[in-house]
Amino acid sequence: MQRIRLRYTKRGRLRFTSHRDFQRAFERALRRAEVPMAYSAGFTPHPKVSYANAAPTGTGSEAEYLEIALTAARDPERLRALLDESMPTGLDIVDAVEARTSGLADRLTASVWELRLDGVDPAEAERAVAAFNAAGAVEVQRMAKNGVRTFDARSAVVHLETHSSQADRPTDQPCAILRLVVRHVTPAVRPDDVLSGLRAVADLAPPVPAGVTRLAQGLLDEETGTVTDPLAPDREAATAVTTADPAAAAKAPV
Repeated sequence: MQRIRLRYTKRGRLRFTSHRDFQRAFERALRRAEVPMAYSAGFTPHPKVSYANAAPTGTGSEAEYLEIALTAARDPERLRALLDESMPTGLDIVDAVEARTSGLADRLTASVWELRLDGVDPAEAERAVAAFNAAGAVEVQRMAKNGVRTFDARSAVVHLETHSSQADRPTDQPCAILRLVVRHVTPAVRPDDVLSGLRAVADLAPPVPAGVTRLAQGLLDEETGTVTDPLAPDREAATAVTTADPAAAAKAPV
């Protein structure tokens, strides 16, 4: 059995697709591309697809991950291209590697998010960010299955700053861009929780809903505060095998 790890995106209007919508679209793509999928046992077999930490409905993402199990070996890049052709535009399969290490989900410990606040002056956003960063704790509330839950949104935020360029503001209307790195904790701290925290500490209230995009997710480097590529260990392992045995690369499946 071969395992392939894929990175995919949710762009444009497709950011409003739910995780279940994506699952249905992806399973159709697997059939169209005639991927030799491995299936679970039992009365209702399902293709062996493992999803990891999907972004909330309504948020865009450049870094969603899943893993599939195959009954026959395939070249990861050719498989990626076939699947991408079979997916709707906006749900794009952008990277593929053969799984040569364990624990993909364990390497998804933090996310980098971008929040676009149309109608918010960058200076106002900068003041709110400073107040949030200076706070020891920022309690917010979220409706959960068992009722309203109160938790600290500050402790999970590794880094929060304003980010702006002329390209971010194609019009003369004010627009603030925030970049934040958030640890994956329980309960999960989402970008909208951080926005609730900014409203709590600095009364920052964007006039329109924020545009939220996940730029990256992976293992958090505690020393630098950066998020590393979770597929890098698999690439490095593949390179090590190729270097040690060039004949193995020549026999790679197509």
